[in-house]
Amino acid sequence: MSQAAAHINLDMKSIELSDAQQHELNQLLSICDEYLDYVDSNLITKAFKLCVESHKGITRASGEPYYLHPLEVAIIVAKEIGVDDVSVAAALLHDTVEDTEVTLDDIKSIFGKTVTQIIDGLTKISGVFKNKDAKQAETFMKLLISMSEDLRVVLIKFADRLHNMRTLQHLQKPKQIKIATETLELYAPLAHRFGLFKIKSELEDLSFKYLDSEGYKFIARKLREKKESRESFVEEFMYPLRNHLDKAGFNFEIKGRPKHIYSIYKKMMRQQKPFEEIYDLFAIRIILEDPHTKEDCWRVYSMITDQYKPIPERFRDFISLPKNNGYQSLHTTVISNRGIKVEIQIRTRKMDEIAEKGLAAHWKYKEQNNSAGLDQYVHWVRAVLENPRPDEATDFVKDFQLNLYQEEIYVFTPKGELKTLPKGSTPIDFAFEIHSHIGERAQAARVNGRIVPLRYKLNSGDQVEVITGKQLNLNPDWINDVVTHKAKSRLRQFIKQKERELVDKGREEFKKRTEKLDIEISDQDLAKVANRIKYPSISRVYYDIGAGYLEVAKFIKSVKQYVSGNKAAEEEAEKKITRLQDDEFQELFYDDARAIGDSGLIINGSYTDIKYTYSKCCNPIPGDDVIGFLSRTGDIKIHRTNCRNVPNLVKTEGDRIVDIKWPKKVDNSFVGGIKIIGEDRVGLVTDITTQISKQLNTNMKSINVSSEDGLFEGSLILYVQDIVHLERVIKELKKIEGVKDAYRFD
Repeated sequence: MSQAAAHINLDMKSIELSDAQQHELNQLLSICDEYLDYVDSNLITKAFKLCVESHKGITRASGEPYYLHPLEVAIIVAKEIGVDDVSVAAALLHDTVEDTEVTLDDIKSIFGKTVTQIIDGLTKISGVFKNKDAKQAETFMKLLISMSEDLRVVLIKFADRLHNMRTLQHLQKPKQIKIATETLELYAPLAHRFGLFKIKSELEDLSFKYLDSEGYKFIARKLREKKESRESFVEEFMYPLRNHLDKAGFNFEIKGRPKHIYSIYKKMMRQQKPFEEIYDLFAIRIILEDPHTKEDCWRVYSMITDQYKPIPERFRDFISLPKNNGYQSLHTTVISNRGIKVEIQIRTRKMDEIAEKGLAAHWKYKEQNNSAGLDQYVHWVRAVLENPRPDEATDFVKDFQLNLYQEEIYVFTPKGELKTLPKGSTPIDFAFEIHSHIGERAQAARVNGRIVPLRYKLNSGDQVEVITGKQLNLNPDWINDVVTHKAKSRLRQFIKQKERELVDKGREEFKKRTEKLDIEISDQDLAKVANRIKYPSISRVYYDIGAGYLEVAKFIKSVKQYVSGNKAAEEEAEKKITRLQDDEFQELFYDDARAIGDSGLIINGSYTDIKYTYSKCCNPIPGDDVIGFLSRTGDIKIHRTNCRNVPNLVKTEGDRIVDIKWPKKVDNSFVGGIKIIGEDRVGLVTDITTQISKQLNTNMKSINVSSEDGLFEGSLILYVQDIVHLERVIKELKKIEGVKDAYRFD
């Protein structure tokens, strides 16, 4: 027993569980028996006991005992990810070293080396996103490094994040926004890259639920409204397919699954169409049971296209050319007898498990396929970490995020070896994919036997040959042409190296001149001179001198003027300005922050009349989910939580988030936008304006209607009291003859 954990009982045999806790343990063991190939019940029992013991007396924001969180994470690992019993034990213990007095030595003495390594990896990455910018990016790089040592680390981290998102309702709004933003921007894309489709989809939907509750509720309601008709259509569509497959002797499962909410939202945004015009809201999946093979998938595809007419440009063969995350399936879109487009996916049971669970499924099948799938992931993680530099950490994460969701292309080396690259890749990206030595010395490229520029955009099926020279041939201008992290990272290193050389050259030239002229000036004062001549830093001045953009004599002249001036007077003036700003801030933020009944804005739970403004980018209306950002001048900017600018504000001004609630009474009117779509007819605009002005007693700011081929689209800007008022207007507009849809827009 370690001294630090003296009050925690580490004798597993003597730890007694309550009846409820014993029941929870039995349920966990039962789930493990059902979903895992092998279960060491003694290992999991010991882990559960230490989990309960170490978190004794600690509660979560919901008020529940804390140990229930690691228990739920362990259930996700066993049931929804399905790795192994070691991962379940590590999931139960994932917060012990960070949050309790249990040490890694304690873990090692009880559970051995493997569990300890996983817990160590999870503890090291616990700081991801707790800090901003470069520090945040460095902790993310630690995550990847831990993953490369044992990929189970990231699987448990996904389970941990998923349970946190499922219980996010217990946190304050600012924290909800922050956690949902980072989940959508990093965890969901990373889950996508590791092939964890189910987890990725749920993370996206839960993030969307908190970042844009209105949009989430709208799409969820629309899906519920259409559920019965959708299920009826799916059954009608699948009936002849079932019959044909049964007669052919296939052992299969066929099901229709709706697209997840966030993917529908993205499609609406990408296509700029309302919900009613998004037709592929679901996909039919045909799963062939063992011992069916990929050849059988092609037979099924042939039978489907005999029954329904395919759309050739929507066909995708991910069986012959799997995605980077190991995903395999045949995709085709066909036209049903009703003229509706339907997406169909055809795969074997093993392909389906890999499609849903990705890395976790590869782990399960590691003995059968000689770890080929796992090696692919480990290689990818190590490749993106190649030569990472702390000063490039932020750029690293940006590149990494871009690459996670990009579409892929497939190209070939001169010897026919297949390489997978992000869409938009150039021969430069291809060269760095082969080896950094090739990328650094690339002179030209042949694509399909033809000489092309190195900036040429590659297409799937291209055969690429890179022509190299003996000398380094990096061009800083390539930075905007390449898309892969490897290429961008190396080019940034090269650019920064050149910049440092020019800064050193400029500094040396300036130093020689000042020594010759016997001029003395501190670095702090030099920065002030640089600022006077509109330079952000003295380093930038040195760079421009070194590059020949700024004459050193001209800068020396400004330095002389500063040195000979009244520096003391200038410093005193600055102090006065600082005092004035501080006094104004205190007066604004504290003296005026007094309770004024129930008509003021509620900030962090209290009524106040602190100065605030409504952001024009999203036009919040009373009743909207909103969030506030405290500006440096003391006033508050109010945004809707689904505003497009909020994610960036969370990252850059996360420490200035304030929780905002609307007061009971709001006397002002607010601007709201409504989009209307429908069939054009005589008198339609009159009916719309009459309904709004006379029936609903609502003032209009503007109306803009366009009509083409018998269809119309209108934009209305109205003055409303709150979100209830706006929704009532939308509801009444939908009742007007010819109006097919009406919905709010920013």
